[in-house]
Amino acid sequence: MNWFVSLFTQQSVAQSAIIYAIVIALGIALGKLKIFGISFGITWILFIGLFFSYFGISINKEVEHFIKEFGLIIFVYAIGLQVGPGFFASLKKTALGNNALAASVVLLGVLITIIFFYTSGTHIAVLTGVMSGAVTNTPGLAAAQAAVKDLHVVGADNGVITLAYAVAYPFAVFGIILSLVILRKVLRIDLEKEKEFHRKLNFIQSNRPLSVHIKLENKQLIGQPLRSIFKMLQEPVIISRMLHSGEVITPTPDIVLTEGDIMQFVAPKKLMEKVKLLVGTESDINLRVEPSSNLISRFIVVTRKEITHKRLGNILELQHENLTISRIKRAGIEMVAHGNIFLQLGDTITVVGTEESVNQFTDTVGNSLKRLESPDLGPIFIGIVLGIILGSIPFNIPNMPVAVKIGMAGGPLIVALFLSRFGNFLYLNNYTTNSANLMIRELGIALFLASVGLSSGQNLSTAFSDGSGYRWILMGVCITMIPLLIVGVIAKKFLKKTYFEISGLLAGACTDPPALAFALKVAGNDIPSASYATVYPLTMILRILAAQLLILFFAS
Repeated sequence: MNWFVSLFTQQSVAQSAIIYAIVIALGIALGKLKIFGISFGITWILFIGLFFSYFGISINKEVEHFIKEFGLIIFVYAIGLQVGPGFFASLKKTALGNNALAASVVLLGVLITIIFFYTSGTHIAVLTGVMSGAVTNTPGLAAAQAAVKDLHVVGADNGVITLAYAVAYPFAVFGIILSLVILRKVLRIDLEKEKEFHRKLNFIQSNRPLSVHIKLENKQLIGQPLRSIFKMLQEPVIISRMLHSGEVITPTPDIVLTEGDIMQFVAPKKLMEKVKLLVGTESDINLRVEPSSNLISRFIVVTRKEITHKRLGNILELQHENLTISRIKRAGIEMVAHGNIFLQLGDTITVVGTEESVNQFTDTVGNSLKRLESPDLGPIFIGIVLGIILGSIPFNIPNMPVAVKIGMAGGPLIVALFLSRFGNFLYLNNYTTNSANLMIRELGIALFLASVGLSSGQNLSTAFSDGSGYRWILMGVCITMIPLLIVGVIAKKFLKKTYFEISGLLAGACTDPPALAFALKVAGNDIPSASYATVYPLTMILRILAAQLLILFFAS
């Protein structure tokens, strides 16, 4: 039995794999438990790692360091791939305002941390760990540890920094949710009125494509080719079906308009009013169910790489006389199809045409969901390489003793954000299914949390024996709640944000999924998710930079 005991106690590759597997499995199992309706989720892995380390279970330090850094890299890279398309799609005036509010939360947290530094006598590196735990931001912890190591900071130990993070973290999860509850009471929010307001707002502001049947009544258009309508509108609009001379067809731009023609227009809501003014009134006839029609409609998923790096208007294979491409859905956003769009893997195309032409189009596009289930790992690792290079670039700031780096958390995140949106133009396909992305993300954060826990538990007893742990908890609660309450009141009273928007915004400002889950449950809609995704990337970058800059400026 000696071999069995040594398998768990003597440092080796097998021992490291076993310890990591046990820590992660136990952490995930305990993460399903709820305390007062709140679950700490995957963070239990950190606590289990601390417990193992406290009782003397250790692994090879070089293995531990590699797994920690690699886990962090694939975690933030997967996040970037996930939120990138939605992040760029939402960069409007409202998004800029939301990001400014989220940045204010970060700034206030940093200011409170600096105040504690001057008043409590606590080392700035430890306070940075408290701050990262107080906003549940694990990459910020990693950035602080990297800065301490690079600067050879005297009086700071990465184990103590991790311990401060771990002590502050559980109270932060409760504190963020408690802040949302307090704001709801202070601001006297009526949830039903909020839901009704958003329903009306979405109806008014929605720019999703509408499908409307319109009868040609403009006498000046009679005898003109169909393309004349497109020239007058000068904006993307699709005519997917047309009742012409008693037959339902997919029209070509050269077809000559006749009196009484009925056309099915697909256009954004704002443009549809302009279409009606130009063409005529809405018709009661529905060409989709017209008995004389032999046209069908189908949703087709792009799964062939060969058609993903060209303008839609330049792909001759997709040009069919009896077929119209009406809409394209990408990353949850639906848009009217037009010739300047570059198709991406995973796009869902809505087409209308004869069965023969639709089948030919399907063969050309692919529509093989099984093919999408096998992610192309090459571009993903190329992106990771680019992210590591970006994270390692030193930025020299005047009066700073050393150059600043955005590190292994910031670099891959930024590169993933851009490649998720623009990688297609560089022939780098970063498409992953939601399940594959979630698997990569969860694996990365699990490896990272297990690593930091296994490296820090030996200091656990000293954290509370000298009273430090209690101070860290108190300071963490202040860093958590004060900025959220201040910014929440400002967002509602002065900027007229809704409570659902504020909830998602504040959860994103703390990069805290449990708070987002709470906000979604309260709202009963996806509005908090939208504001969360809008501010998450910028907040993540600011949290990482803030942790580094605090140590660079104040560590002695």
